[in-house]
Amino acid sequence: MIDSLTIASKKSHSYSDDLAYVHDNGFTVFARTAGRELLRIFRRHGIRDGLVVDIGCGTGVLAEILVAAGYRVLGIDISPSMLKLARKRAPTATFGLGSLFDSPLPKCDAITCTGECLNYLFDSSNTLSRLDKLFTRAYEALRPGGVFVFDVLESLGAGTRSGMVFRTGTDWVVLVNKIEDRSRHTLTREITTFRRVGSLYRRSDEIHAAKIFQKGQFPEMLRRLGFIVRVQRGYGAKTVAPGHVVVLARRSAGR
Repeated sequence: MIDSLTIASKKSHSYSDDLAYVHDNGFTVFARTAGRELLRIFRRHGIRDGLVVDIGCGTGVLAEILVAAGYRVLGIDISPSMLKLARKRAPTATFGLGSLFDSPLPKCDAITCTGECLNYLFDSSNTLSRLDKLFTRAYEALRPGGVFVFDVLESLGAGTRSGMVFRTGTDWVVLVNKIEDRSRHTLTREITTFRRVGSLYRRSDEIHAAKIFQKGQFPEMLRRLGFIVRVQRGYGAKTVAPGHVVVLARRSAGR
């Protein structure tokens, strides 16, 4: 039973109140699809209960699915606004504020990280060496036979990703200007949100930068640690966008 957990945190302006609200209202399909497939992955590897650590847990969509299936959940996120919504959605789960790079990982049966969280530069210390340390901590935290599942953006693909897109809801509009920088291997999203407050709309702006790592780099790092690694093109029948992959890393049952 997890009664309390102290997690080191870093100040971040990622996903403020309005963008967290928009994300929770209009962008949860991916997390729900991933959640259903993760349940199948866990059961296929004999993980039918126990503790799942969800790093980059967002508004708790995956936590809600896991709790309903009988798992205990610890969710970690760098955004206080996201965690506020997560605690409402999955009140029996445990949540902690912190960066995935320095938050402690307790002994657990599975670790998840969906939504390309490993790419984001909300924490400026996101480097290959820090990721290697995270993977090491994940390996040490997992019980034998445990799994670490995440999706990652590992290339910018053949086509352009730059340009403006928008989505609307009943009380919000979000505009995203995507900017590629192939020389620096980054993808930047300039996000403007309009959320209705009374009879008016409130504007907020955020910039989300993501680091693009070399194709195949993460599986190689995981194998060096002793993980058994499989790379997939999606969660079940749901494929991820070009340049993305889903990585399933399992700690050997005998180690």
